[in-house]
Amino acid sequence: MFDHIPAMFGSRGIFPLSPRFSIARPAPRPHIPLMLKFTPLLLAVLYALAMYQFSSWRTRRNLDEKSTELADATLKSLTDRMATALGVERIRVNLYEVDVVNGLAAPDGRIFLTRGFYEKYRRGEVTAEELASVIAHELGHVALGHTRRRMIDFSGQNAIRVALASVLGRILPGLGVWIANMLTTLLAARLSRQDEYEADAYASALLVKSGIGTAPQKALFSKLEGLTGMGGRGMPVWLMSHPKSEERIAAIEALEARWSRELPRD
Repeated sequence: MFDHIPAMFGSRGIFPLSPRFSIARPAPRPHIPLMLKFTPLLLAVLYALAMYQFSSWRTRRNLDEKSTELADATLKSLTDRMATALGVERIRVNLYEVDVVNGLAAPDGRIFLTRGFYEKYRRGEVTAEELASVIAHELGHVALGHTRRRMIDFSGQNAIRVALASVLGRILPGLGVWIANMLTTLLAARLSRQDEYEADAYASALLVKSGIGTAPQKALFSKLEGLTGMGGRGMPVWLMSHPKSEERIAAIEALEARWSRELPRD
């Protein structure tokens, strides 16, 4: 009567299942480990984007609180000439109340000169035409989309930093992160220097079209280190975000030589 029970239970336990009744196991998902591997990079990019947006907001608020529209008749006559060349009604320049010597283009496209730079002009250390070349340079950053592009560059560089730190950290414990930061800094400096060359070229073209010429632009570069107090000191040129002044002057002169070759001759 029960002689079928041993066969039913068998030697492997109760109701051993034949292969055709085996419980199907879920197929492995190879994309999940891959997703996990790239999660740090994704988080790095998102973090960089968030930090850039926060930095832009903080910069905008600071500029709003510490700046007013610049009212200078001589400078306005020069910016009006540039506005005519660009086909716009006017170029608004704001005075940023900080002592450093600088000009800047805000992420929202506004142009600023610092109080420190303006005071150099008022003391006769900088001419109106030289200051106009700074304004033209910052207009170049806006027109060429550098302020918007830097958000993408910053995010990509942060992802590269995380990836390099992860790889090099395994190969060179302790040094890997430092090397990754150094390489990313070099990349950022190179990209920033390229932006400066492009903005210089835009400014040169605008100054020529406005009848101001490139002489004030080159003259300003020749005295820039003295104005900013660098005096040749500071970080090595390959880590600086701006090219050397003599290299910028040489680039402008090369541009002028090319224009002279391309101009039709009578």
